Amino acid sequence: MIAVGSPPVDGHEPCCDRAEGETRGFHPARCAHTRPAVLASGAALVRALGQRGDGSHPRHGRRCRRRRSDLLGHAAITVDARPEHIWPWLVQMGYQRGGLYSYDWLDRLFGYLDRQSADSLLAQFQQLAVGDEIPIGRGQGFPVTAIEPYRALVLSGSGDGFAWVWQFGLYPVDQTRTRLVSRNRVRVPRTVGSWLFMRAIEPAAFLMTRRMLLGLRHRAEALAVAQGERSSHAA
Repeated sequence: MIAVGSPPVDGHEPCCDRAEGETRGFHPARCAHTRPAVLASGAALVRALGQRGDGSHPRHGRRCRRRRSDLLGHAAITVDARPEHIWPWLVQMGYQRGGLYSYDWLDRLFGYLDRQSADSLLAQFQQLAVGDEIPIGRGQGFPVTAIEPYRALVLSGSGDGFAWVWQFGLYPVDQTRTRLVSRNRVRVPRTVGSWLFMRAIEPAAFLMTRRMLLGLRHRAEALAVAQGERSSHAA
């Protein structure tokens, strides 16, 4: 099941210690844990959206107002695999790379992909760094703004009055399960046309993201099983 709700602030995951499918309102005072990925994703938000922070800052107590034109999204899923089984699929995403793991026929129809998403790891696409761009066919690519291997990947960009951030976070639940979280924020120009356009594509964006998380889970869990079988045979 995909958990859906408002995106958490400063990289915290509100659902990582709750039953599958539960969501709740988030406030940083409820979470005491932080880590470098939090700082990286927070910095990406600042650069991409041109503000000091997003919501309440747990250290300084500042509160920044969110514009009504901002669009926020948050989806999460529990994966029966460790972060190292999920991460390789994330870093190889993209056009003529690993794909997007969503509805491939739609992505191919609109020119974002030219083939089906990969069901195997591609060694040539396992290196990703800040400043790289994940290509997306005919569309604008996804610039890598911040990265912490096996923990966080932040993509962001701006143009034509829009600014956006897309974050993936990996939060271990226990020794064998991980919470995979997708968060996005889009700053939209203050025009009626832009507002209506973004509201119109929101449902489609949610469905594509949902399918992507399911695709990532399927591949990561298959990889975990395969590696576990190889380890058993080696022993």
